[in-house]
Amino acid sequence: MSTAERTDEMGSVDTAKLQTVTASGAPRRGLAARLVARIGGGAAQALLALVALFWLIPTFGLLVVSLRSNSDNNAGGWWQVFAKPSQLTVDSYQNLLGKADFVDSFWNTVAITVPSTVLVVVIASLAGYAFAWLEFPGRDWLFLLVVALLVVPVQVALLPVAELYGKVDFGGFQMMGSITGVVLFHVAFGLPFAIFLLRNFFAGIPRDLLEAARMDGGSEWTIFRRVVFPLGGPAIASLGIFQFLWVWNDLLVSLVFADTDAQPMTKWLQSQMRQFAGNIDILAPGAFLSLLIPLAVFFAFQRYFVQGVLAGSVK
Repeated sequence: MSTAERTDEMGSVDTAKLQTVTASGAPRRGLAARLVARIGGGAAQALLALVALFWLIPTFGLLVVSLRSNSDNNAGGWWQVFAKPSQLTVDSYQNLLGKADFVDSFWNTVAITVPSTVLVVVIASLAGYAFAWLEFPGRDWLFLLVVALLVVPVQVALLPVAELYGKVDFGGFQMMGSITGVVLFHVAFGLPFAIFLLRNFFAGIPRDLLEAARMDGGSEWTIFRRVVFPLGGPAIASLGIFQFLWVWNDLLVSLVFADTDAQPMTKWLQSQMRQFAGNIDILAPGAFLSLLIPLAVFFAFQRYFVQGVLAGSVK
């Protein structure tokens, strides 16, 4: 058989296969595939918008309650403000900001959250780079130890760490009850997840890029600072947001390790709930102020957060 005859025969076979596939139609998609295909439709977007609206109703209700007087809140629900908008007032916020102990608790929260976030991000970035690209004895075993620490709950370490803090005394400075003790506890329990996250992200950086930097005479510190750290921006920003939110909203650790002088806003608000009916004008504005900062941080870094979440999903 000549070459031309074989070519014609192969063309006939391919045409027959194409006709068979066309006749049978496209493969039938499952129910899940059809639902996913319709997510981008207008009806689905309207449904998601409705869900988001219902999700925001409690936050909006808290804002309205914080803008009403104590007597108005005791007289009826917050939705009555639509019929009586004159009930809105900022007196509760003025009274709250006039309390020195609340202002101190706010700055204590900042003093706890910012160092806890910065230390975790910096240490985890360096450790993640080391576990991903540096060769040293026991690297894999150390990383397995870090992964194992992920399953250790915070509650397990509260009493042992409290006992350890009670024995630490540096010239009259006691770790127990201080801001430093709270920060160190948050850093210690934030590092395992942070190192695990950044190590996996840094490991996805092309090796050729790092080798080219080494051939150009770059040291490991230079490679980390000028290549790895900028490329890991989305993951680092996501980690920073997570750590900031966890520490800012923490109550359990502050209840155990922070005394009155070092208490954050969460502990201060908890201490005001002994007579709820009489101090809703304090709790409502305090709670709303405590969530404003996390919301501002999240929306400010939302773009980086989304990039970090989607990092590695598309190659």
